[in-house]
Amino acid sequence: MPKTRYFQGTQCYNQIDVEGGDQAVDSESDWNVETAVKVADAVVFEKSGKHLRDVEADLLRGSWNGETYGNMAFRLSYSLTTLRQDYGKTLWKNLSDALGERVTKPNFKEALKREWERRKQFPFPPHPLPRDLESPDSGPVGVDSPFYIERPPAESRSYEKIVLPGALIRIKAPRQMGKTSLLNRILAYAGKQGYQTLSLNMEEVEEAKFDKLDNFLRWFSSYVSVKLNLQPQLDNYWNEDIYGSKVSCKTYFECYLLPQIDNPLVLGLDGVDRLFPYHHISQEFFALLRNWHEEAKNKDIWKKFRLVVAHSTEDYGKLNINQSPFNVGEPIELPEFTTPQVQELARRHGLDGKDTPVPQLMEIVGGHPYLIRLALYRLALGEVKLEDLLRDAATDAGIYNAHLRRHLATLQQQPKLSATLQKVVSASEPVKIDTMQGYKLDSMGLIKRNGDNSSPRCNLYRVYFTNHLGDDL
Repeated sequence: MPKTRYFQGTQCYNQIDVEGGDQAVDSESDWNVETAVKVADAVVFEKSGKHLRDVEADLLRGSWNGETYGNMAFRLSYSLTTLRQDYGKTLWKNLSDALGERVTKPNFKEALKREWERRKQFPFPPHPLPRDLESPDSGPVGVDSPFYIERPPAESRSYEKIVLPGALIRIKAPRQMGKTSLLNRILAYAGKQGYQTLSLNMEEVEEAKFDKLDNFLRWFSSYVSVKLNLQPQLDNYWNEDIYGSKVSCKTYFECYLLPQIDNPLVLGLDGVDRLFPYHHISQEFFALLRNWHEEAKNKDIWKKFRLVVAHSTEDYGKLNINQSPFNVGEPIELPEFTTPQVQELARRHGLDGKDTPVPQLMEIVGGHPYLIRLALYRLALGEVKLEDLLRDAATDAGIYNAHLRRHLATLQQQPKLSATLQKVVSASEPVKIDTMQGYKLDSMGLIKRNGDNSSPRCNLYRVYFTNHLGDDL
């Protein structure tokens, strides 16, 4: 029986044509841009253990269609330099290493086609092995993970801003939207530019450090010192009684830490919403960070200091916005995945083709990154069937129960907020709600707003909270 050529996920393989017939599918007509992208992804993965990034796949598609770097940069929302030097050079080098020949923008079609024809004789597994899959509950998506989906222009804007003197980037979104994954990529990009980078997740800081501002700032300054491989010298620069804690901390950075380093320092602060309940800490600390950012306009020493702040918007609004860093710098908001992005993620889980679950999943959870990834992960492992996942999604027996219960617990502590959400989920059309309650629900990621009207963020929330909020009011 003839063999039929298929590509599934990021891997290609042969399958026996069970219907028989004289004509094989792997004909010249099968050689197209998407086949080329999948072959490129397969060979790069086999060589390096890393899949193509979204932007690299887009580069191949654009190059296939004869686009210039300038046209692609405009269409993909990247700077010309970033697209050509950072992504283009890396792509062609990785393909050259994988194929054992020099691959360039003008000749990549022929090089990949030769590889495609050669591989017709070799079978590949149709799906990633279970050990290759990554649980969305295992933490941020790794910098080199094939399961990270770029959401242009978030990445390109961040990379372009972090190289500017005194840069401040603030990433904001509800929980489980990918803030830490993006922050880690910004730090990795900065590291490739020769910058010194360090990160601090506020969730890891013990409670005792938040008892008083001076103790917190002394700990913070010592932490940065140690991470820079410098001996803490707080006593030589710190005088709380005369100058106060904030001035002492600023002096320590300005006169000791920053002069010790030759290259810019990029500090990533993750989970800073942990500080929100500690008003005596948060208001002063955020005002201090804002001052450092503004000092870069006047003092060269502060141009070396770059800051990336990531925070959940679920508790946003508890601070005086004029005394926080959240109204300065470059704001980066993380939207939901688009349909093409979910389709690409499904492909990377080996779930593409005619039986892709994308339409059904997006019908119930929209493009929520965590909810989509969790479903694709469970489906790819074979732990749940699609029909069972969809049936149980909004119940305590479903895969989303922990996510839904977390939101429910928050709502049950705030009766007005709970009542407002019930109004939204019980309405068949978008409804007008109290401005502040709507702001909070939107910040939690539970509703979407269109002008003055609001509706549930997705059908999962509509069904679940319709069933769970009514009895509590």
